[in-house]
Amino acid sequence: TAGLSPLMSCTECDSLTAEFKMREWWIHVGLICIPLVAVYLHIPPPQLSTALQKWHSAGKVFHFRGWKIFYRDSLGALGSSDVIILLHGFPTSSYDWSKIWDPLTQRFHRVIALDFLGFGFSDKPRPHKYSIFEQASVVEALVAHLGLSNQRVNLVSHDYGDTVALELLYRSDQNRTGHLTLNSLCLSNGGLFPETHHPRLLQMLLKDSSFLAPILTRLTNFVIFQKGIGEVFGPYTQPTDAEFWDMWTGLRYNDGNLVLDSILQYINQRLKHRERWVGVLTSTYVPLHMIYGPLDPVNPHPQFIRLYQKLVQKSTVTILDEHISHYPQLEDPTGFLNAYFNFIHSF
Repeated sequence: TAGLSPLMSCTECDSLTAEFKMREWWIHVGLICIPLVAVYLHIPPPQLSTALQKWHSAGKVFHFRGWKIFYRDSLGALGSSDVIILLHGFPTSSYDWSKIWDPLTQRFHRVIALDFLGFGFSDKPRPHKYSIFEQASVVEALVAHLGLSNQRVNLVSHDYGDTVALELLYRSDQNRTGHLTLNSLCLSNGGLFPETHHPRLLQMLLKDSSFLAPILTRLTNFVIFQKGIGEVFGPYTQPTDAEFWDMWTGLRYNDGNLVLDSILQYINQRLKHRERWVGVLTSTYVPLHMIYGPLDPVNPHPQFIRLYQKLVQKSTVTILDEHISHYPQLEDPTGFLNAYFNFIHSF
């Protein structure tokens, strides 16, 4: 028995060492998890910059089914009755049009933009089943609210807004109740065709993972956001730090990060309703134009534009400089405006 005592001591020693290491491991896990849990629970949204405050204060809200929708409505050129409505993309807001706003007011009698439900300064209900159909109804409700239901309007859209525009085009062509009367439609860098659309990895995870999505939406921070957005801008047209922060602030306003997974169901809706939306694009008689930044990794060149030109033969197309990517109105506002004004003056 005396001979076994040293062996037992070694065993006890090993056990104590293992127990200590396990305890140390849990301490490290705890130190990592505590800040993650803090992030998961709450990080205050950033304060509005002076530029965003100015944009916000120049806007108004109207109510749609009990929710507040932010919009801007500027009276512009005298002697013109033309109205233009701007439809923004995902995951940003109407502020995407800020760089071309003033030039548009010099050409159009009224320049209107809104933040879709779940975006920017509009309400962001959750849980909520966001849909392209509902967003189109939001636009129709705004037009009615502004007393423009009988007015021919020009639509300019980008990204997510392109699909909303196609639903509005479908309703217009089908003479649906409350539809907009469209004078023209100008699209830009939107995933019109599921077969040429390449969502970012985080978007795929958020739209398809019911388990991970609530965690990912809370853990998404400015650094992750900046990297993701930066990847869809050209190398020479990157937003400034202030512009990145403005985009992030708009997203975080009203806890917009927590509804990203619900909004991203639009990718699945595009696939499900492809025949409806691509069908109206190919059959409409409304004047169409596409402004395209060819460096776009989401709708890559040349596959996207070749398919567009093949299927939408009535549309005219402007392909911007080879360094312009997914946000042409922000990356090349002058080129975007020139292309748009050439289109408007062509009919």
